[in-house]
Amino acid sequence: MVEWIEDALSSQSFAVLPQDKGVLTWAKAAAAAGKRVLADPEQRATWLRHGETWFVGVDALPNAADGSIDGVPLKGPWEGQISTLPLHPAQLSVVYPGYPKQDPDESDASHRFRRERCAAHLDGLLRVGPENRRYLKEPHAWILGLPLTDVPNAPLVVWEGSHEIIREAFMVAFAGMPPAMWGDIDVTEIYQEARREVFDLCEPREVRMVPGQSVILHRLSIHGVAPWGAGGGKTPRMVAYFRPLIPETRDWLRAP
Repeated sequence: MVEWIEDALSSQSFAVLPQDKGVLTWAKAAAAAGKRVLADPEQRATWLRHGETWFVGVDALPNAADGSIDGVPLKGPWEGQISTLPLHPAQLSVVYPGYPKQDPDESDASHRFRRERCAAHLDGLLRVGPENRRYLKEPHAWILGLPLTDVPNAPLVVWEGSHEIIREAFMVAFAGMPPAMWGDIDVTEIYQEARREVFDLCEPREVRMVPGQSVILHRLSIHGVAPWGAGGGKTPRMVAYFRPLIPETRDWLRAP
């Protein structure tokens, strides 16, 4: 890694990369493709949440395995700084004015957490079963975020330094267990306890970007999305996220 990127990830849990012409060209193509996805009634029925103020859009962007979309290559200043891996269709995360509204089946506590803690979470821990227990089902290598619209409202929020608290907690959770078994271990309580420690000890940082910029998140970072503020206009905030799986599960904890 380039030194400043490595330093930023190790201290802040994220690194914002400068605007790049090639990334901007890709962002414009991805935004056009994203608008086509958002116009699809089936996609909207599948992914709209929170009173239709958030389009979750998991694997919804129709990019190729190299990240290119509609023939426009995905290249940027992160190259040579993070591992090169085959890419899944990116998440198309779209936040609309008024986010977050409360869904009828959402508890007051869950809605309050989304408003007050930005729905802070660790990617890769999936809810399993009727009791929504947490398991590590998707150990990611890194997270790359690319803004597709110039909207400062409802920014990404990252808890600075949170990855080291999460690393320490999961080293304990998985102690003595082979990596092949990590995905079978219920980590609900230890994750919730670690996240509370993050809230007590780490500073939340709002990450505001424009198309052409990009952000690398540490795979163990706690992050979320801030509520839509007042006077934010009507243009939705649209971001593409890539989260490829790490080749060796043990490196989810052991790699920098």
